[in-house]
Amino acid sequence: MENRSWLQKIREWEYWPFHWLYGPVYLIFVGYLARAGFRFFFSASNPTIKNGGFVMESKKAVYDILPKGTYPPTLYFEPGVAINQLIQEIESAALPYPLVLKPDIGGRGRAVVIIRHQEELNFYVPKYDMPFLVQPWVHYKEEVGIFYVKNPGEKEGKITGIVGKAFGSVTGDGTSTIQQLILADERLKLYIESLAEQLAERLQEVVPAGKKEMLVPFGNHARGTAFFNWSHLADERLNKWANDLAARIDGFYFGRLDIRYDDWEALLNDGAYSIIELNGAGSEPTHIYDPSQSVFYAWGEIIRHWQMLWKVSKANRNLGHKYMSFSTGLQMLKDNAAYEKALDHLHQVLLAPPPAKAKPIAVVS
Repeated sequence: MENRSWLQKIREWEYWPFHWLYGPVYLIFVGYLARAGFRFFFSASNPTIKNGGFVMESKKAVYDILPKGTYPPTLYFEPGVAINQLIQEIESAALPYPLVLKPDIGGRGRAVVIIRHQEELNFYVPKYDMPFLVQPWVHYKEEVGIFYVKNPGEKEGKITGIVGKAFGSVTGDGTSTIQQLILADERLKLYIESLAEQLAERLQEVVPAGKKEMLVPFGNHARGTAFFNWSHLADERLNKWANDLAARIDGFYFGRLDIRYDDWEALLNDGAYSIIELNGAGSEPTHIYDPSQSVFYAWGEIIRHWQMLWKVSKANRNLGHKYMSFSTGLQMLKDNAAYEKALDHLHQVLLAPPPAKAKPIAVVS
């Protein structure tokens, strides 16, 4: 991000580093750990997801518990896979371009790239030094995150928050370059350094007047997408839709569904949507990042969702699902810290410019 004054950094809390935001309320979470005998209670929240979905869960394993047809076709590959084998599997599965490559264990949109043709596969695949997934690009244009909580043993759950997402884009005026358009945008200019790396030689392109160029096609706040609080949309119809879907997901009680769609009515009535991710115990109530809201609202929502996580986990424990031991939990956190470093490194490696004709980041809508 660009340099900002300390006053700006304090006022624009949605850009605070993770530990700045969560630091003032960490003791609340520690309190729940203490009530659980310093066992990692959240591991029981979603019994069919590794670690309850707190960290280190496989995306492919999570897709496998979702109803068929509700998520993109997905292929799993180990690092070092022969490119010919990968292409053969893609062709056998009839996955069309553009494709999405992303780590099987992800985090905040890092190391996710869009692939438009085989030359880009040849360029990017050898760089993945961790297990990764290949999926077709989901062409639904809108994305929403729906936070859902259900107490085990109860017939129905409820939606506890909804985040609407506005992908980072610019609209051309026929004279300004992509770089100039980014710098003229109050949000995108904060990401100029990372966007400059991702867009490489495209920065000096002039966008035709009226043409919309999507620069951040990923629904991640950390990569420049704007988040808005749409929790007011959680009406009776949407809660019924969420309950019907959750009833088809074995062992899912707490977390956020990130969903692509085109039309709200078609999502509710026709099943016209695709689940991009299901996040478990580690889910953030990302509707807190609406820039119109205060950090005090954010802290309140974080604490409220921790309270629900505690209740769900405790109820599952009463049903026979054990809490993770303290020693196992510490090892989980150590493993995750090491993985985060490796993921950060991979993300930087993937930012290296692709072949001249490749434009893997920008998507025109």
